[in-house]
Amino acid sequence: MLKQNLQIKLGQKLAPQQIQLMKLIQLHTLEFEEELERELEENPALEKVQEEQKEEDYSSLDEGFEDEGTESIDTDFDVNEYIFDDEPAYKTASSNYSADDEEFDNESLLTEGQSLYDYLLEQINLVNIDKEDLKIAEYIIGNLDNDGYLRREIKQIVDDLAFSVGVYTTKEKVADILENYVQKLDPPGVGARNLQECLLLQIEKKVSADKAVMLAANILRNQFDALTNKHYNKIIQKYDIEEEDLKDALEVISKLSPKVGGNFDTQTITINQEIIPDFVIQVKDNGKKGVEVIPLLNSKNAPTLRVSDEYKDILTTYSHDKTSAEHKQAALFIKQKLDAAKWYIDAINQRQNTLLQTITAIVKLQKDYFITGDDKSLKPMILKDVADITGFDISTISRVVKSKYADTPNGIVYLKNLFSDSLTNDDGEEVSTKEIKTHLQDVINNENKRKPLTDDALVGLLKEKGYNIARRTIAKYREQLNIPVARLRKEL
Repeated sequence: MLKQNLQIKLGQKLAPQQIQLMKLIQLHTLEFEEELERELEENPALEKVQEEQKEEDYSSLDEGFEDEGTESIDTDFDVNEYIFDDEPAYKTASSNYSADDEEFDNESLLTEGQSLYDYLLEQINLVNIDKEDLKIAEYIIGNLDNDGYLRREIKQIVDDLAFSVGVYTTKEKVADILENYVQKLDPPGVGARNLQECLLLQIEKKVSADKAVMLAANILRNQFDALTNKHYNKIIQKYDIEEEDLKDALEVISKLSPKVGGNFDTQTITINQEIIPDFVIQVKDNGKKGVEVIPLLNSKNAPTLRVSDEYKDILTTYSHDKTSAEHKQAALFIKQKLDAAKWYIDAINQRQNTLLQTITAIVKLQKDYFITGDDKSLKPMILKDVADITGFDISTISRVVKSKYADTPNGIVYLKNLFSDSLTNDDGEEVSTKEIKTHLQDVINNENKRKPLTDDALVGLLKEKGYNIARRTIAKYREQLNIPVARLRKEL
């Protein structure tokens, strides 16, 4: 039995223009430039205004649409009488690469090199080895990671050889080929199954009667845990040596490479791209008026676009012929391209406005930092602070600062690094966690490396500076700064 009922739902939908705008906002300069060039290629109704044409004034395509950089279409005819008012399709694809940026001297460097895998295969094929053993050796080489380590278990390799290559062998055989063939190849240390084995393979290649080399080999072989935990006193007592002897041995070990495959290309072609700042921050001293901080958009972020005059003329011509099916199809195509151009220009203008308002708000909040360039001048700032000033949603601010950089008088700054939480010091003032981390880094840099400061000691020193924070907070900040515990910071 059929029944009718009324149901009310609350929903939210994003228009194609909104999706396009959100996508454009989060692109950094290189991606944006690439996206813009792609749109210019695929939409012939969209044109970039040349430098000498930028003085012209362009009005909107339709009534009520007013944005700088657009032109109006002659609407003496009603195109909608014979074509559908379809919305244009919007693309959301993006690329990480773009053309050279002349203003910031950007370079794309292509380099070609030999991979570790190819280098090892060349060597193993020059070794006098049986065909079946060669297959096993090549399979082992194929299982090495980019650092030159064999991370897989021997048993797994034996099983894979049987199922994938059709070679039936034993764990002992595979281990023998690994140790007597693969691990003998260059660079020394290749084919190791862990760090200790990697370092031992390297130091065993150093045929030397030098006391420091022999002691280093002995330490790596028998006291590796004590070495990694920096229990130097234990090592000194174990071998009954002087501290200087241990220093010489540690110097030998420090010259060994933990990643022997790091000097080889992991890909045949690698691309090196310099950072192109999305914003330019200028600092001007106006004398008695004080110092002024001026935020600007990178010129690549502010192109001047317009709608093609040629396409508007073609649409006007086709509007007079309402009987030809071919002309109707052509008019439909042209109108879609004109609408797409209009909405794309609108999205670009909104992107510029959003970016400029956001960086202006950031500069307002962090003015002292941009003047001094000192991390200690950073004030507590979260996304909501910028959103409150600009009136934008927090998600919009997040998209703006994502992957964006600013060129300041003190160097290029990653915008996300300007954001931090706040803590209250002993004077009742809110200070940035970035400022506390900077002080923490300074204290650790200046500590006595023979007796590094524990987290409890760091708590006391920071408390003297007015930062009353717990030991677990110190540990968290230390981990965020990639600073090891006191025991691992110890040096002789």
